[in-house]
Amino acid sequence: MDAWDREVDVLVVGTGAAGLSAAIAAADAGLETLVVESTSLWGGSTNLSGGGAWMPTNPLMSRIGVEDSVEETLTYLDACVGDVGPASSPERRRAFVETVPEVFHFFRRRGVRWFADKDYPDYYPDLPGGKIGRTLEVEPFDTKLLGAWFETARTNEGLPPIPLMTDDVWQLQRAWSTVDGFGRGARLVSRTLWGFARGKRLAGMGLGLGCSLMQALQTQGVEVLLSTPLTELVSDDGAVVGAVVHPDGAEPWRIRTRRGVVLAAGGFGQNRAMRKEHHGIEGWTSAAEGNLGTAIELGEGLGAKLELMDDAWWGFSVPDPDGNTPMFTLAERSFPFGFIVDQGGERYVNESASYVDVAHAMLERNKHTPAIPSWLIVDARHRRRYLFAALMQGSGRLEDAGIVKKAETVEALADALGMDGDQLRGTIERFNGFAETGVDEDFGRGNTAYDRYYSDPRVGPNPNLGAVERGPFTAIKLVPGDLGTKGGLLCDEDSRVLGTDGAPIEGLYAAGNSSASPMGRTYPGAGATIGPAMVFGYRAAKHMARG
Repeated sequence: MDAWDREVDVLVVGTGAAGLSAAIAAADAGLETLVVESTSLWGGSTNLSGGGAWMPTNPLMSRIGVEDSVEETLTYLDACVGDVGPASSPERRRAFVETVPEVFHFFRRRGVRWFADKDYPDYYPDLPGGKIGRTLEVEPFDTKLLGAWFETARTNEGLPPIPLMTDDVWQLQRAWSTVDGFGRGARLVSRTLWGFARGKRLAGMGLGLGCSLMQALQTQGVEVLLSTPLTELVSDDGAVVGAVVHPDGAEPWRIRTRRGVVLAAGGFGQNRAMRKEHHGIEGWTSAAEGNLGTAIELGEGLGAKLELMDDAWWGFSVPDPDGNTPMFTLAERSFPFGFIVDQGGERYVNESASYVDVAHAMLERNKHTPAIPSWLIVDARHRRRYLFAALMQGSGRLEDAGIVKKAETVEALADALGMDGDQLRGTIERFNGFAETGVDEDFGRGNTAYDRYYSDPRVGPNPNLGAVERGPFTAIKLVPGDLGTKGGLLCDEDSRVLGTDGAPIEGLYAAGNSSASPMGRTYPGAGATIGPAMVFGYRAAKHMARG
């Protein structure tokens, strides 16, 4: 065997929540740890995300008056995830839930300042065991504490760090139409000015979480190498004993690992060939550029079993005219005075449902009725009252690209969309009848606490339904975007990668979107990507520490 260039206890591949959590926990256990990142920027999709972490049974729940238990959470997961195979085995579910309090306290000791999103419901709160308040995020983080490391942090391009929190968003998008929305906007301004006045550069949401974790890692003195992609896993007699990485501008390094390699490099959202093979579409992803599926393919090459490769953390997105990152939509499709139709002008989904569910509905609809793209149709009140993030980049630019279409009448809008005017008019009249009675007889929009989270309490009798009747009318193109892919390496409850024979591959671990999601084909609550990523990254390190 060729000589090794370097030897460590643990090699972590990737710098999102899963990778950083694994590295922090490994270093805390006294293991010599090295982290490599394939791109020139650290933070992965975590830094670009809302930053929520679904953490049922976390200790802050009792402080906000919500009681939770392991058994209630498992009942809820049984109800909403169901039986989807080994990626979400009973053992993995229980390991996740039972480890949450331990992970909460561990990262709090390492400086992560948790904050409870007391108003954010589970995505299926009406199911047995459903709750409101299981999601955590971090308090705004002063990015100046990172020094030069912040210069290489992955950020949403063109946006400066701001102390925006997930808990703000649901009200901010109606800041100029409701009193509570305006008040929340004032609080954000005050928080921002408070930071400036004290010489801080505060960041919230995903960037705040990523920075909090990187600060903890830097405090431990763990080395992080950027622009250093993984190119090979080295095995000996079936066990992973090291890896080959390729630092930018240098010869490849052979790194021996005494305890293991943790694959936390994200999914394959940015790999169009893999997307086409497994999803049937090239996709419109919001995942970070490094999500090319390399870690998944390398693991498969060693005999690892893959699961859920045909699925993703789907959601409706507005495509970008220049092919840049699409704009993920949440509240925009849930607020009153709007609905979604396929290319024939028919509704087919509860617009206020969880983003993974509405996109699954689009993909299923498209198998027999053209629905990719679909159209969100709103009237003048929706445009006047609510913030539409995708249109802030300039609706004229989107109109020129055919992504946004406007018309003074329903008939003119139908003509612009290539739809039958009578069909669209009929859809509108039926929808407006539901808005009047407050009951969506077709899809039950507004029936759950999650539906009503993004709604307008001034509108009644159903805060999610408002008649579409006042021109000008606007149609916005929607495609099946995603926050990343769900499929990957099958792992056990300790994040050990499993082979096709069901046995662990010694020395190989995976977490985050490099692994098949323990949440199955659904999305139990806000942060159901990041929460398990942190927990299973942590569990991988704890298992390696046990030797």
